[in-house]
Amino acid sequence: MRSVQDGAPLIGRRAVLAGGAAGLALAHSRALAQTFVRLPLGSSPRARALTKDFPQKGEMILQRSRPPLLETPFAVFDKGVLTPNDRFYVRWHYSDIPTTVDVDSFRLKVHGHVEHELSLSLSELMALPHVEMTAVNQCSGNSRGLFAPRVAGGEWGNGAMGNARWTGVRLSDVLKKAGVKPGSVQVRMHGLEKPPVAASPPFRKSLALDHAMDGEVMIAFAMNGEALPLLNGFPIRMVVPGWYATYWVKMLSDLEVLDKPDTNFWMATAYTIPDTPHADMMPGQTGVKFVPINKMVPRSFITNLQSGAKLPRQGKSLIRGIAFGGDEGVKTVELSLDGGRNWAAARLGKDEGKFSFRRWEADVTFPKPGDYMLQVRCTNTAGIVQPAVPNWNPAGFMRNVIESTRVTVA
Repeated sequence: MRSVQDGAPLIGRRAVLAGGAAGLALAHSRALAQTFVRLPLGSSPRARALTKDFPQKGEMILQRSRPPLLETPFAVFDKGVLTPNDRFYVRWHYSDIPTTVDVDSFRLKVHGHVEHELSLSLSELMALPHVEMTAVNQCSGNSRGLFAPRVAGGEWGNGAMGNARWTGVRLSDVLKKAGVKPGSVQVRMHGLEKPPVAASPPFRKSLALDHAMDGEVMIAFAMNGEALPLLNGFPIRMVVPGWYATYWVKMLSDLEVLDKPDTNFWMATAYTIPDTPHADMMPGQTGVKFVPINKMVPRSFITNLQSGAKLPRQGKSLIRGIAFGGDEGVKTVELSLDGGRNWAAARLGKDEGKFSFRRWEADVTFPKPGDYMLQVRCTNTAGIVQPAVPNWNPAGFMRNVIESTRVTVA
């Protein structure tokens, strides 16, 4: 995380407040798609509509219109290490999300086991020291559509993720301002998203107090140098680097310090994983302990080739992609031309920070014409390597198997 000094290239308080969603209406999309994309899902239907019907968004893959689930087309990830705001994936849990936000009346409430309850305006929040960090935001169920046997939930391809340079304030600074009382154990986060019926549990997520106070967890008001898009959480959202996006609460409006562990539905029942290596279990297996999902794991992808691509036999072919280490940095990225029997190190691009995507590339000369199975794997700085066998769990979480791309050399 980088502190942002006065005069640094950063949008200022006035620009954020004026450039946000005051007066911006979010119309629920009619999703009038003109074209479709075929995702590499494990089962049919594989076709998804492409839509431009959502405000502040370019062409996105439509997984669901209400609440919005919009997937980033995978070709976007080949354009650069940062995912453009207008192509950044969208995932909400409930359909009742604000269509406008009044930046003048908006307040962040801080309460619970604290010395001083706070009601912070955006101006008061942004008066705290600013920090920046580049970090991957990835849905817990990214790639769920590739699970076999198939599981319930949004059938995402590999595009329920994005990487941005986030600007905001440390969560720890806000909590220090409120004064956390001794005996506090967790911080619960709640946003403006509401369930459509009173019987449904409000979407709330909690972090252990020591995690919330580590100086890395942020309350962000900007991504990639601009105010957050409404669909990505304007005016403020949580950034929990290295952890799955379920904790990155959007349209953050409430912080509650708890003196006992949070047992609400979204912590105790939803977003839980088998407490096993790779969050793996057998379909139908019983007696498995489940725990709340937490840290991300390493992943890597080829971005400039799709399965079925044809490459020339003569000369070198450039193969490139992205990798990230989960909750650690990228140590190595390796490429295999023979389905994982032999591996060679790829060149790594600029290190944008341990929580960021990292570019990689390799110049490849194929020994003879024919069909090849390209595979790419990442090892993070903690020594965790992508597995060769996919995991399975009933929620379709945490897929990070080594990815394969078939090509023909002629």
